[in-house]
Amino acid sequence: MTMKQRLGCALSAAVMAAAAPQWVHAQGQSQVPPFMNIIVGSPPPAETAKQDVLALNTAMFGLYGDAGKVFQRNILGQHPIILALFSGAGGRFILYRPGQEPLEAPSVPITYQLLKSVGHSSMVLPVMAGPHIDKPASQSWRGPMQGFRAQLQAALNGVDLTDLPPAWRDEVRSILQGNIAFADASLSRGVITFDAVKEFTAKQGPKLKKIVAWAAETQVAHWMRVVGEWKRMLGADWEKTYAASNTIYVARQNNVLFSVLAQFFGPEAINQRLIMIETISFTTTPDDMLDSLTRILSDRTVGQLFFGNLYMMDYELMGSSARDAIVAESRKLGVTAFLPPLVPFGSKQWPTLVTPGPGPSTLLELP
Repeated sequence: MTMKQRLGCALSAAVMAAAAPQWVHAQGQSQVPPFMNIIVGSPPPAETAKQDVLALNTAMFGLYGDAGKVFQRNILGQHPIILALFSGAGGRFILYRPGQEPLEAPSVPITYQLLKSVGHSSMVLPVMAGPHIDKPASQSWRGPMQGFRAQLQAALNGVDLTDLPPAWRDEVRSILQGNIAFADASLSRGVITFDAVKEFTAKQGPKLKKIVAWAAETQVAHWMRVVGEWKRMLGADWEKTYAASNTIYVARQNNVLFSVLAQFFGPEAINQRLIMIETISFTTTPDDMLDSLTRILSDRTVGQLFFGNLYMMDYELMGSSARDAIVAESRKLGVTAFLPPLVPFGSKQWPTLVTPGPGPSTLLELP
């Protein structure tokens, strides 16, 4: 290379070095420029350490989810499972058997839904009227009331064409006529009075008790037959069958579907092979229910491995330690701790209120 060429290369290198970004090192590695600090940041070492520890809990959920898919396949491959899901049609029962397609039971007879629909038509009227009671200037209720009145009339016109038994039809007809009479009287007066609402509910209440009882008879008879047939079908496998029903707060007490299952599983299976899963909505999917049941059953193996008890993970893990802490903190504050009695892990108590007390406890006991 000539002297002239060497000088030209040196000059080119100098120009390139001057034009290169200042955050590029000589070795070709990049250095984060100052304007990137708001994005990249420089957390203190202690904060980084804390986040590294917290990340373990986040990772746990993903690992649980991956393993849960395997656990679910294992459970379904070894045990029959019955899911009893709440629905507006009186429930949905699905039987899963190892190596076979899920078997879905037929629905509750339509008479259940007819009775339920008529009962709700009465109960919604005072709810609709509530914001407007004794407010003559409030007239926004008239349109919805007129529209619902037309629906009530259409239902009344078709009662005799339904599958309801004659005696049930008479009661349904009477309820619908009472609903229409309340709507007509309110529209005619131009105001909804509290006295009118009280008179309406007092008249309809005894009738509603009748159709509620008929709906319950229809629902229970249907599901008792279904579960009885499934128990005969499964034979000896019934003793290793799991079942779960879902519930929300208002349906947990005297839960119909759980109570039906309990008649066939018996007291020894409650909370062990027969499980009530609490949810935040009336309905849930079979897949979500299977996922919940899988988590419960797989956590039992964790409890046995770590603590030597198969059922302790069915309970809040920190619950007993928290009780001790509540007692200690209450003592410091000068108050008496208020806690439920301790129950053993693996308790077969009904997963609902079981303590008797004064006051009505059934619909028929109400005045």
